[in-house]
Amino acid sequence: MNLQPSRYNLIGQIRDGDTWYVINPLSGHADLIDADEAQALRDNTLAEPDAYAERGYLVDPEQEQRDYRKAYLNFVERRETDEVQLLFAVTYACNFACTYCFQESYAEQVNRFDGDVVGAFFQHIDAQFAGRSKYLTLFGGEPLLPAASVRVGVEALLRGAAERGIEVAMVTNGYNLVKSLDLLELATIREVQVTLDGPREIHDARRPLRGGQGTFDDVVAGIDAVLAKGIPVNLRAVIDRDNLPHLAELSRFAIAKGWTSNPLFKTQLGRNYELHTCQASRSRLYSRLEMYSDLADEIDVHPEILEFHKPSYHLARFLAESNAVPEPLFDACPGCKTEWAFDAHGRIFPCTANVGKPGEAIGTYWPESKLDLDQVGHWEDRDVLSMSSCKECALAMVCGGGCAEVARNATGDLHAPDCRPVNELVNLGMNVYFKEQYHV
Repeated sequence: MNLQPSRYNLIGQIRDGDTWYVINPLSGHADLIDADEAQALRDNTLAEPDAYAERGYLVDPEQEQRDYRKAYLNFVERRETDEVQLLFAVTYACNFACTYCFQESYAEQVNRFDGDVVGAFFQHIDAQFAGRSKYLTLFGGEPLLPAASVRVGVEALLRGAAERGIEVAMVTNGYNLVKSLDLLELATIREVQVTLDGPREIHDARRPLRGGQGTFDDVVAGIDAVLAKGIPVNLRAVIDRDNLPHLAELSRFAIAKGWTSNPLFKTQLGRNYELHTCQASRSRLYSRLEMYSDLADEIDVHPEILEFHKPSYHLARFLAESNAVPEPLFDACPGCKTEWAFDAHGRIFPCTANVGKPGEAIGTYWPESKLDLDQVGHWEDRDVLSMSSCKECALAMVCGGGCAEVARNATGDLHAPDCRPVNELVNLGMNVYFKEQYHV
């Protein structure tokens, strides 16, 4: 049998020295090797190839394609039973004037919670998602505005979820959290996501109230109050060139507050990028690789950042924490598969990235229930096998084709790829998580 190096091998170096890695997302194996082995594997000149064949680094190309197809079918089958996230935009109004808000142009839409809207929403999901594991995420705009029209709708949504045993996640700017704790008692709250963009001065400059007042102290008080009630908090920081240099200070703040030692506390980093109508100033924006490269440099100088947040670097963090390679990813876009978005106007959208965007609704649940099945099918069909460039890409099982909405926003084509710099990001991550252990 004529064995060849697998086209899906990821090979890279850990720091400056003789320690290299090889990772294969199809076979699910990862190993540390030396520089000579790495070169011999690339050149297919290994003196003892059997061990590499057993790990899937050397393969019969025809058998590898059969394994690829089998892995793809297994992925699709698992996705059919995956938990569905149902997002509901309670309002597009917000009390914040964030400097990077991509929904700013939506704010003129009149908010309405007709008495039948919530009932129609639950009738729709009861029919369309019967038997599927699911949870509800409330967001906006700002879902915890004190306005009666908003609060009445949120209460109805929470009660309806509780009646059906559906857990609820809340995405809020956090300003009114302390005043809204009673609402969180109406249903089982899976988590509350709150954004904090840095220490006080940085956060307040980026996420002030519409009147210009700071919001940092109120958000922090809200986080403390939610954690005290035993509700998980997912703290998000939206990162660009303006605030990444202050991430270490935010990390130290969270550590001093005791948040990072609380098992109910977790974090995520969102990259500030151009979407729809936002970002008059593009110079502040990072590319994905630039952001994670600068983040790696910050971690090298300020290792306490890792106590606050451990970035994924694609599969590198998973490998470091689980000593295993994640399952192959054939589709990074959940739109119309495991994610659907709704708003208080009765409209249905494919995902959170385009909910509320004029012209992108794919149906309604009120005043009538209807779906544009052609549009739905277009979203459902998008994966790495629907895009010619992804079919031939050796990195597709790590990238998954990226975000459909970002791709369409950039190219006008939903089935264009949103390519990720996989090799570079994995290499950054391997050096972040393994450099101390394997420094030579």
